[in-house]
Amino acid sequence: MDVKAAPNGVATIEDRILRITGYYGYYPGYSSQKSTSRSSVTRCKPGANCPSSHSGISRQLSPLSVTEDSSAPILELQNQGSSGVCGHRVERQNRSADDGTQTHSENSSQENRIKARCLSCTSMVLKGIWGLLIILSVSSSWVGTTQIVKITYKNFYCPFFMTWFSTNWNIMFFPVYYSGHLATAQEKQSPMKKFRECSRIFGEDGLTLKLFLKRTAPFSILWTLTNYLYLLALKKLTATDVSALFCCNKAFVFLLSWIVLKDRFMGVRIVAAIMAITGIVMMAYADNFHADSIIGVAFAVGSASTSALYKVLFKMFLGSANFGEAAHFVSTLGFFNLIFISFTPVILYFTKVEHWSSFAALPWGCLCGMAGLWLAFNILVNVGVVLTYPILISIGTVLSVPGNAAVDLLKQEVIFNVVRLAATIIICIGFLLMLLPEEWDEITLRFINSLKEKKSEEHVDDVTDPSIHLRGRGRANGTVSIPLA
Repeated sequence: MDVKAAPNGVATIEDRILRITGYYGYYPGYSSQKSTSRSSVTRCKPGANCPSSHSGISRQLSPLSVTEDSSAPILELQNQGSSGVCGHRVERQNRSADDGTQTHSENSSQENRIKARCLSCTSMVLKGIWGLLIILSVSSSWVGTTQIVKITYKNFYCPFFMTWFSTNWNIMFFPVYYSGHLATAQEKQSPMKKFRECSRIFGEDGLTLKLFLKRTAPFSILWTLTNYLYLLALKKLTATDVSALFCCNKAFVFLLSWIVLKDRFMGVRIVAAIMAITGIVMMAYADNFHADSIIGVAFAVGSASTSALYKVLFKMFLGSANFGEAAHFVSTLGFFNLIFISFTPVILYFTKVEHWSSFAALPWGCLCGMAGLWLAFNILVNVGVVLTYPILISIGTVLSVPGNAAVDLLKQEVIFNVVRLAATIIICIGFLLMLLPEEWDEITLRFINSLKEKKSEEHVDDVTDPSIHLRGRGRANGTVSIPLA
């Protein structure tokens, strides 16, 4: 409807103001109707009949209906807005729940990674501790065996009988292993069942008489020769020289493996073999090529050679063996030595090559101590491969050289000249070079590249750090300063 303006134009101004300000309850003519309703109410007197009062009331009520109609779409917008807000809240709750599950899964995966790292670190630490203990045990047992032999030679010199006696103690290797199995294993097996299981090193059929004679005989002969030549060398040379020369067996193992087993050629091991041979020659020259010195060096080198041949043939015919199979095999060697080689010391006794007055006169304490330490050395070498890293066993063997040197110096049985000391050091360096893995060159290159990358990252961090400080200062002062390149 058309709204007439008041004579003074106030209604028109109010209408314009309400239209401009966007008042929600506004409708056209609101100010004029408001003024007319006020005039009608004020003109009626109390007690008088006012026919226009109802119409004024109706006119007064009509704006309310208009405002309700006009506010209806606003309420709908508010309802829609509230429903939209609720929908957004639900979506946000769902997203937060998904984020919570994702963060929980990420936290659990991080905890699992941390636990795995902790377990790996603890296993490495335990292996390192076991390795340190086994290094000390291997070196001390080998030094003890060598020194007891030197002490025994003062009153009793029967090297083959001593070799035969100590080899018989290998029979106890498998019982020691089975005792450890009973103490540590959850599922315990009977002795016969465990013996048959470990006898698979000889083949699927186990240990038969044919295999016992065919496989055990050559290894038993090599074992006896190795120990016998080692004991003969100890009569001619000092314990330090013999233990250093025996370390050359690593070089001989490489050469035989390269020739017989067609192993990978490695230049660094060739260098180590050359160093070992150089040390052997220098050791013979240390006493001006004296007869006893040359014979002693020959015995020690022969012992190292037979030891290397034993290891190469074992790898060729029997392959790798676990701790139980190694215990079974060494005990079998002890049985073969007791049954088939016992006639040799008897012959030497009656031919008076190795003769003693009576069995009561034998130094049983030294003999048992030597045999026990030799057995302990063999057990520790095989146990160490299971409990720790195999390279540590070899390090324990080479540490017997300085151990024997310290004992010889205390006993004042050796005088180290420059040539002997240089020969010992060269042989030990060659032995350590033999311990390098086959991929040592690749590992070295990776290590050098990683060091270069770390240095480059540190250089980049050093370059970026001053720029960060400069930018921070510029922003604090209200300006941004860009460092010059």
